[in-house]
Amino acid sequence: MNIDRKILSLRFNQDQGCFSCCMESGLRIYNIEPLVEKCHYDVETMGSVAKCEMLYRSNLLAVVAGGTRPMFSDNILLIFDDLTKKFILEISFASTIHAVRLRKDKIIVALLHQIHIFSFPSPVQRLFSVETIANPRGILELSPLGTGDKQILVFPGHKIGSVQIVDLGCTERDVSCAPVWISAHKGEIACVAFNQEATKIATASVQGTLIRVWELATKAKLLELRRGTDPATIYCINFSHNSEFLCCAGDKGTVHIFAVKEPSRNKRMIFRNANLFTSYTNSQWALATFTVPPESACICAFTKNNSTVIAACLDGTFHKYVFNRDGICNRDAFDMFLDVYDDDENLL
Repeated sequence: MNIDRKILSLRFNQDQGCFSCCMESGLRIYNIEPLVEKCHYDVETMGSVAKCEMLYRSNLLAVVAGGTRPMFSDNILLIFDDLTKKFILEISFASTIHAVRLRKDKIIVALLHQIHIFSFPSPVQRLFSVETIANPRGILELSPLGTGDKQILVFPGHKIGSVQIVDLGCTERDVSCAPVWISAHKGEIACVAFNQEATKIATASVQGTLIRVWELATKAKLLELRRGTDPATIYCINFSHNSEFLCCAGDKGTVHIFAVKEPSRNKRMIFRNANLFTSYTNSQWALATFTVPPESACICAFTKNNSTVIAACLDGTFHKYVFNRDGICNRDAFDMFLDVYDDDENLL
């Protein structure tokens, strides 16, 4: 592949209506419905970009440099204003930035062993920091702005396979909160996701065979969903906007769709000798699936109608599938998003 078309990372904004495309040749932002390019910054403007976090559909983007032609070090967080076409904020750290998350009032930055929380936009100052287990994958999620405006961080706990939950509202009000964690898996955490109301989280480990859904209020396990029997790398998990479904994508080239609200709709495997496969028969398998290029990492999410799933892949392909409650899944659209033209409008 031409190095100028090499994609380094993809990430949805908080409502999954847009996604950022970080490239060796700069940065692009795409709207999903319809699929159009909203922003395009070349390498002369921004350098090669490793990570980008959007702030919903606002004009503000958090950017971390990377790749072969960076203009900045990978330990510097930059906030870019799409209206003025300028970097308006720069924060330096002692080591490489592994993840960034934004709210309208906070910036959260994950380093290898620390998470730093800053007030935003004015004044920008560090509120506090959290020591973490080594987190080279940058596993970190922040609850979206929703019911009750919850401010919850989830990241790998100090015990292998656990996730730690931090209520930023407590820390901001100087309220003493005991550490809260969920022992989610036996192996290291590989992926976490909130639903839009921040009442549930989904987790997967490096084993990649099971996805577990948890109730945040009680820390109780609600569902155990089986992606497959072979180990896999899970790239992405997302709930539908109404929390009725969940999708996940991994390195096997299959996007899985599960029913969460009505789990009886999920499939169950039938074995001749069920006693030998108790763990498999007790798990719920995907309601529906579709395939994407197996050699390319991808992200997946639901559109607003909750019955359509899109997948954007590092090879530049865009897949859109419609499914029904009986598990029938059909392709609705396919595109090469790097070849989609912009619509000459601002990000707003």
